[in-house]
Amino acid sequence: MIKARIIKLISNRYTVLTEDNQTMIATAMGKLRLGKSPVAGDEVSIEYLEDRWVIQKVLERRNELVRPLIANVDQAVILTSMINPDFSTVLLDRLIFLISYAHIEPVIVVSKCDLVSDDHPAYKDIEEYRKAGYKVFTTGKGWDTSEIESVFEGKISVLTGQSGAGKSSLINRMNPDFTLNTQEISMALGRGKHTTRHVELHPVAKGWVADTPGFSSLDFSTLSKDELAWDILDFKPYLGKCKFRNCIHDNEPGCAVKEAVLRNEVSRVRYQNYLDVLQLIDQGRKLG
Repeated sequence: MIKARIIKLISNRYTVLTEDNQTMIATAMGKLRLGKSPVAGDEVSIEYLEDRWVIQKVLERRNELVRPLIANVDQAVILTSMINPDFSTVLLDRLIFLISYAHIEPVIVVSKCDLVSDDHPAYKDIEEYRKAGYKVFTTGKGWDTSEIESVFEGKISVLTGQSGAGKSSLINRMNPDFTLNTQEISMALGRGKHTTRHVELHPVAKGWVADTPGFSSLDFSTLSKDELAWDILDFKPYLGKCKFRNCIHDNEPGCAVKEAVLRNEVSRVRYQNYLDVLQLIDQGRKLG
């Protein structure tokens, strides 16, 4: 059998890319319908049987999303803008929390920097993200994209962010031959039923970018507060140092994260946005 990756899925026809860069059409064996159905991004074992390629096995996934329906995502590139729409730490942090919860690396790209002055207040927030260890890039009309392109190389990426922030424009600047179908998307984690949709991975900047129908809601209804508390990058240096092992960094005494916030080692803005999300989890709310 040969190892390959699914790069396109329409109905039960799978376009797969082998390790030696050969593409072919495959179908799924009936036995797969009883378990894990193959999705875009999956690594699979394929075999040539009876004049056709068939998928015999779906290899273990590192992660998966329901909307967009995709597996083994390396990073979610969050595109936000300085103005029109205005930079929002609330929206950005909520996306970061959802993405991190899915064990996917968030990458922040801030657009329209050419339209603001160097002393724009959002730059202070941007530096706070960099200080916490997030990958952050700034861009504007006519700016060089080579540094951003390097982030895509060798990885599977999904795009999300503000409406009007310029996701299509950014990708089209890196790959002028590619028109990206970017409705606004956010992350829904691998739970519950879903419908099959056309999801395709496109080569961009020596990596793969998912072109998906997308959706617009921020869904916190299925998150676990205990798990989220361990997934936020800002809190990583302090994990395991709280008085209580199951600390969610809210009202518990002896919380190392809260103490770090008081010492200005953790962003007060990010921490408050985290507390707001804890309330949304309790309420089981969906936004959007």
